[in-house]
Amino acid sequence: MGKLHQCYTTLACVFGSLISASLSVWPSYTLAEFTSNSTTVLSAPMSTFEASLLGSLPALGAMVGTMMAGMIIDGLGRKNGGLVIAMPYLLSWLVIDLTSSSLVVLICRFAAGISTGAASVHAPIFISEVAEESIRGMLSSGPIAAYCIGAMLSYVMGWTLTYQYINWCNMALCITYIILLASVRESPVYLMRKNREEDARQAIAHYRGGSADSKAVMEELSLLKQRVQPAREMLPINDTEVEKAEKEMLNDHDVDGKKKMPSYKMLMVSPSSRRAFIVVGAVISTQVMMGMVPVQVYAKDIFTQAAPSLSSHLCSVLFALVLMGGSMSSALFSDKLGRKPLLLASAITVGICLVAMGFFMQTNIAPPAVSAILILFYCFAFMLGAGTVPYILLAEGFVAEVQSLASMILMEWVWLLNFLILAIFPYMVQFFGVHGSFYCFAVFAVVDVLIAVFMVPETKGLTKEQIQQAFLERRKK
Repeated sequence: MGKLHQCYTTLACVFGSLISASLSVWPSYTLAEFTSNSTTVLSAPMSTFEASLLGSLPALGAMVGTMMAGMIIDGLGRKNGGLVIAMPYLLSWLVIDLTSSSLVVLICRFAAGISTGAASVHAPIFISEVAEESIRGMLSSGPIAAYCIGAMLSYVMGWTLTYQYINWCNMALCITYIILLASVRESPVYLMRKNREEDARQAIAHYRGGSADSKAVMEELSLLKQRVQPAREMLPINDTEVEKAEKEMLNDHDVDGKKKMPSYKMLMVSPSSRRAFIVVGAVISTQVMMGMVPVQVYAKDIFTQAAPSLSSHLCSVLFALVLMGGSMSSALFSDKLGRKPLLLASAITVGICLVAMGFFMQTNIAPPAVSAILILFYCFAFMLGAGTVPYILLAEGFVAEVQSLASMILMEWVWLLNFLILAIFPYMVQFFGVHGSFYCFAVFAVVDVLIAVFMVPETKGLTKEQIQQAFLERRKK
């Protein structure tokens, strides 16, 4: 029963990712309606500048939401904070359905982007705090899988439904998200950090499926209490940096031991937290630079060039199905094969696909359909490991005291990189061609392989403390 509760809470969290995907895909089939001189949904057609903002404003909103997420979920809790994060989603779709003003639509897109950024931080933290080691990898893959499902649903809605019905469906998804979050149990980590020990014990029993008085629940409560009050990491005793960090931690406590080191300071002085931040930052950066985001954005144009006889709607749905298949496979195998093998196999396959795609597009020695198939295979391979494992590491690589801060900083970095790569991709195509751009992305796939081999530790089935130790041991090799 405990694992069922963990899965239910994960479902509630990842619904935010599903809605984010629908939000991102929505302009691909509504932009033509907004810019048409005969538009019936707006009072006047959107200008070229407004049309460009329609797609980019959610990313700017996401940067704001990512900065606010830590404060919201640390102040209000994982459950209530999640409910606050969900509200701009619902309000934005409601207002979009009622308005005929381009300006109001753009404001709503920015507001929904705030939820997107905050949800991207909220879900990994909440999931990592309730999931047990045996299924943590699978559950941590949930946000990416939900994003792919949301993209597919949105493409299907754009293919089959009218503008108003699409808005109503998105509102229904937002209402479902709120209902799911309202019915979950608060994280035991958050409760313990607020000195609500009895509530934390009940939450552990809920998520482990045992009696609140059972030995297993009491042992986990004791471990959680040691971890959170005060925060201590499993670090080598002979490490001078660790000794320094421990002394600073002791100096930062009041006599009663309740005042703890600030998160930013712990992130700087704790060797394992620093190492985790560097490693996760490296893998999450290279996954962005492998080109999946621009390939998603320009998929319609690439498929039109590669397979002009296929319907653009059909290609979009196939694209989303392949992404979903890859993310589902990652969720299935991450706890069986491990994070590192998936990351290595994925990065190697992605690099091969990118080089092959570039070569075939450059030389035209193969039928156009071959390039289309390679694009789909590239997407599947990317989502199998390179696109999902970094977020698993983000969810499980940090102790509770720095989790929110580290997640916020790294997700801000991801949004910035996404913005930059989308901004420079048209210029890359102009100077290097599509094939040359694929070669550039392949370089980062090689970098990702090297990072996986020399920097990433295997975290499958490890506790938070063991993961910290694994990062430290990997640093010394």
